[in-house]
Amino acid sequence: MVSKANLIGFLDWSDWAVFLLVLGATIASVFYGESLKEPKKEGEKESVIELLLMGRKMTLPIFVATLVATWYGGIFGVTALTFEKGIYNLLTQGFFWYGTYLIFAFFLVDKIRKHNIVTIPDLAGELFGPRAQRMTAILNFLNLLPIAYTISLGIFLQSLLGGSLLLNTVGGVLLVTIWSLWGGFRAVVFSDVVQFFFMILSVFLVVVFAWAEYGPPTILLEKLPATHFEWTGGESLATLFIWGFIALSTLVDPNFYQRCLAAESAKTAKRGIIISTVIWFFFDCCTTLGALYARAIIPEANSQDAYLQFSIQLVPHGVRGLITAGILAIILSTLDSYLFNAATCISYDLFRLKDRFKVFHHHIALLFVAVISVVFGLHFEGKVVDVWKTLGSFSAACLLFPILVGQWFPGRISDKSFSLSVLTGCLGIVTWRVLNRIYAFSTLDEFYIGLLLTTIPLSVSIVRGKRSA
Repeated sequence: MVSKANLIGFLDWSDWAVFLLVLGATIASVFYGESLKEPKKEGEKESVIELLLMGRKMTLPIFVATLVATWYGGIFGVTALTFEKGIYNLLTQGFFWYGTYLIFAFFLVDKIRKHNIVTIPDLAGELFGPRAQRMTAILNFLNLLPIAYTISLGIFLQSLLGGSLLLNTVGGVLLVTIWSLWGGFRAVVFSDVVQFFFMILSVFLVVVFAWAEYGPPTILLEKLPATHFEWTGGESLATLFIWGFIALSTLVDPNFYQRCLAAESAKTAKRGIIISTVIWFFFDCCTTLGALYARAIIPEANSQDAYLQFSIQLVPHGVRGLITAGILAIILSTLDSYLFNAATCISYDLFRLKDRFKVFHHHIALLFVAVISVVFGLHFEGKVVDVWKTLGSFSAACLLFPILVGQWFPGRISDKSFSLSVLTGCLGIVTWRVLNRIYAFSTLDEFYIGLLLTTIPLSVSIVRGKRSA
């Protein structure tokens, strides 16, 4: 097995036939989803609830498929982390998150469903006021920018076809953007259903063939550095805690809220999250094992695409096309969701077009999001994990605590206190990051500065227990 910059030579006609078949099934699912919509009366406009929440009629199987598929677009980030640091990935990108999912299911779903809302900024507006609504929309937008997934798509296409990362990223995002302009949230969801099946199958097949070819996972203990089996991965406890808080940012994640609000009932949402957590654990075990096998067999490979290099060369023709399509499905199922919701944040939340919301506004916003995602992706130079840590810090440090307090202790925080605290935390993160890069005066991560500057003033408001203007 070799490490190559261009993998297209490993695919034959049977691989491309399977690949195109999967792509065709995905496109067909979008049209099928559209056919299930209730016909509009003559002259009737599509409602916001239909466009953004699929009419609140999402059933359990569809809920599970779209939630699972949406959450794992950064496959090159998690497999690169495993390739470099071993099972540290399973802790920081797995177990921290499973606990958060269950907290969401058992403690938040019922609270969210009690509100007549469409987005998290809507919720912030109801709990605190208009200033909090705008501030939440801005942070949501940063959280939703699909930079990590545009990078992942670019890495995938570059590994497959060769050429520059920029050119592959632009071409891939252009195709996904055209796709995402069709059919609203319903199109995203029904494409997720097909992609869900192939993404699970593909990572499972990699483990099956690796086990058959190289032996059981126990051989990895002999072939890999001992540090790859240390849960801390050589990182400090402070870094581990940051990942734990970033996982908790799921409690204010727009994609989670959207799907819970789109479910046909709170019971469907709860059961769906629990089932999804079990599937995520299986998926993480497969990707972790696959990346560890890749490190053992082709240690000289670039960590960013080592998993793809290993997977395609491991399996026979025909299955290679399936694996390729499955890995692409993992990326696309997340990228289109984030594109769609980031555009919603602009057109519905930031520009407050709720009363005169039009599909046209959403389309313009989606095109804007696609462009700036590619531009910002250049800044991170293909480093998916850095994107998660940088942008995830804002939601985890500055938005998580205020939103949760507002739901569990309504009326204790004023609109002004919320906005001032969140703004102070965000400015603290940016200032600390910039100054520390210039002067390198501390090893303390900027995340903790943001968390401290957000939490202290809010704690004062909670103790006072009264609202101010």
